Amino acid sequence: NYLLGVGRADCTGPVAEIPLMGYANADQVGGGLLTRLYSRAFIVADLDDSKRVVFVSADIGMVSQKVRMEVLQKLKSKYGELYRQDNVILSGTHTHSGPGGYFQYTLFWITSKGLIRPSLNAIVNGIVKSIDIAHQNMKRGRLFINRGTVENSQINRSPFSYLRNPESERSRYSSNTDKEMVMLKMVDENGQELGLISWFAVHPVSMNNTNHLVNSDNVGYASYLFEQEKNKGMLPGEGPFVAAFASSNLGDVSPNTKGPFCINTGDSCDNPQSTCPVGGATMCMAMGPGNDMFNSTRIIGQNIYLKARELYESASQEVTGPLSSAHQWVNMSDVSVELNATHVVKTCKPALGHSFAAGTIDGVGAFNFTQGSVEGDPFWDGIRDQLLGEPSNETKACHKPKPILFSTGEMTWPHPWHPDIVDVQIAAIGSLAIVAVPGEFTTMSGRRLREAVKKEFDSHGKSRMDVVIAGLCNVYTHYITTYEEYQVQRYEAASTIYGPHTLSAYIQLYRGLVKAIAKNTVQDLPRGPEPPVFNISNLTLVPSLTVDRAPVNKTFGTVLQDVRQQYRAREVVQVTFVGANPRNSAENATEHNFLTVERHVNTSNSWHVVQNDASWDTRFYWTKGSLGQSTVIIEWHIPHDTEPGIYRIQYFGHYKKRLWITRLISVPFEGMSSEFEITNL
Repeated sequence: NYLLGVGRADCTGPVAEIPLMGYANADQVGGGLLTRLYSRAFIVADLDDSKRVVFVSADIGMVSQKVRMEVLQKLKSKYGELYRQDNVILSGTHTHSGPGGYFQYTLFWITSKGLIRPSLNAIVNGIVKSIDIAHQNMKRGRLFINRGTVENSQINRSPFSYLRNPESERSRYSSNTDKEMVMLKMVDENGQELGLISWFAVHPVSMNNTNHLVNSDNVGYASYLFEQEKNKGMLPGEGPFVAAFASSNLGDVSPNTKGPFCINTGDSCDNPQSTCPVGGATMCMAMGPGNDMFNSTRIIGQNIYLKARELYESASQEVTGPLSSAHQWVNMSDVSVELNATHVVKTCKPALGHSFAAGTIDGVGAFNFTQGSVEGDPFWDGIRDQLLGEPSNETKACHKPKPILFSTGEMTWPHPWHPDIVDVQIAAIGSLAIVAVPGEFTTMSGRRLREAVKKEFDSHGKSRMDVVIAGLCNVYTHYITTYEEYQVQRYEAASTIYGPHTLSAYIQLYRGLVKAIAKNTVQDLPRGPEPPVFNISNLTLVPSLTVDRAPVNKTFGTVLQDVRQQYRAREVVQVTFVGANPRNSAENATEHNFLTVERHVNTSNSWHVVQNDASWDTRFYWTKGSLGQSTVIIEWHIPHDTEPGIYRIQYFGHYKKRLWITRLISVPFEGMSSEFEITNL
C-alpha cells in the first residue's frame, strides 16, 4: 500500500507564431490548435509519508534544464524540502508539435527563435499545477504492473546502424525495436481507478514537419482515448482519471511504419544514406499507415491505447516495497570510463556531426546533407570556420570518426551552446526502477542500460527488479547510440554529443546510483557540479504583439464564411471568422478555450457543449493577413457516432487594442456560426 495522487494540467502555451520544437525546421511555426498539451503528474508516497517519488510526463518535445530548474524552484518555495532534485522526475513525451523556446542553451535558440517567456511559463506553470493537483488528492491505494507487446506501431529508422551491433547481441532479440510496453496501474483502496503510466518506445512524429497545428501526436491521442473512456461524459482535458503515455528509448524508433519513400518518385529510399536518385536526401520521407498524417496519428495512437487498455484490465502483479531515489549532476564532457581493468576512455566536449544536419526519414534536414557521413564537406566546414570557429584538434580527435559540423562545447556566445552538466537520476518504487535519462537512447543503447541496471541490482541482492527507461528527462542532450552504431554516423550517432563512449559513461554513472540505492547510501552520493543558470529574461525573434484590426465595416468574430444547413456524420463542418492573434489569449490564461461545438437541447431549450478545442475532432486554424488583420477557420470533423440534432460552433478570442500611446490591452470577443443540422439520412 502507498499514498497515491494524480493530476493533470494544461501546458499548451501560445499556439501561433512560435516555432514548433522537434524537427528543427524554422518554417514550422504554430498556426493553430489540433489538441491541447497537458502535464500529467503522479505522486507515490509510503504510508508514513517519509518518502515520496514524483513522476511527470508532459506533452512537450523534451524537458529542458531551464524548465527543470524553474519547476524545482517553484516546488521548493511551496513545499520546502518535500519535492527535490532526487525525487522529482520530469519527462517529455517528445511530441514534435508543441511550442518551442524554453531552452537556455544557444543551439536551441536558432530554430526556436530564442527564449520565449510565454512558452516557457506555460510549461513550467502547467507542470507545477499538475503536481499541486496530485499533491492535494493523495489517498491510500495500490499499484499494479503489467507488460506486453505492441505490434504494427514502430520501425527502426536507422537499421543500418543497428546492424553494426554484434551479431551475438542482436541474436538475443527478436526485433530491431523494443516492442514491449510497461504499464503501471493506480487504484485507491476502495478499488476506484486513479490512472496509469505507460512506457513505450516510439517517436511521436506521426504528424510530420509540414504540420502547423499544436498537438500531442500519437501518444497524446492514446492518452486522450484512455481518459475519454474513463472520464465518461466529461469534455477532453477534464475528469479525475489521468493516463500518461510516456517516452522511453525511442532514439531510432519511428511510427512511420510504411518506411522511407522518395516523395517525388515513390521509390523506396531505405538505403544507408537515406537518399533518392532525384533530389537526394531531402526527398526521402517515411510514411505512416494512414492516408494522411492526421489519420496515421490516430492509427498508431489507437494501437498503443488498445494494448495499454488490455494490460490495464488484466494487471494483477502488485508493486510493493520501499521507495528510494537518487540524483547526481555530472560534467558529461569529462567522464573517465573504465571499460575493463586496463582500458580507460573518456567522453568529449559536446559536438554535432555533419549528419545531424541531414535530419531523419521522419523529418529531413535542409541543404544537401546526407546521413552516414563520416567525411566532412569543405564548403560547409569553410562557412562554419568563418562564422563559428573551427573545432579544436582535441575535440576532433575525441569524436572520431564523427566529422564535426558544430563544435558546440567550444561555442560560448552569447551563452554556451550545449550543456556540460547533465542530470542522472533513478527512482525505485518497490520492484520498479525508473531510470530517468536526459535524451534519446536508441533501442540497443536502452537494452544495454536496462540490463546493466538490472545486473547491478542483482549483485546487491535485489533481484527481480522491473527496469524501465523514462526518456527525455531533466535536460536535453540529443541522442545516445552504442559505440558500434556511432561508427556509422547516421543522424542519431552524429547527435550523440559527448562522443563515442557516451553510453559507456552513462552505464557507469547509473550503476553508481543503483549501488547507492541498493546499499542505502544515497545520502553519501556527491551532488556533483551544479548546472549554470544564465540570466536571460526574454530574448526572441518572435514578432511582438501589435494592434489587431478587423476589415472595414466588420467586427472581431464576424462570420466570413458560414456553415451549410445540413451535414451527415463523417463530414467536415467549416466556418471562417474575422480573427485576432491567438497569442493574445495565451497571455490572458492558459486555460483559454478557443472554440466550442454546442448541441441544442429541446427539453430545456438550452445549448450543451459537446466538444472543445482539446478534442481531436476539432481543428482551429489561424492565418495572419496584412495590416493587423487575420482570419480563423474552425473545422469539426463529425465523428461517426454523433447524435443527430441542431448544432452550432462558437469562437472565443482576444484582440489587442491601443489604450494610449504606450499601452495595449486585450479585449475578449466571441463569434458564432449559424445553426446547422446533423442527420442520419
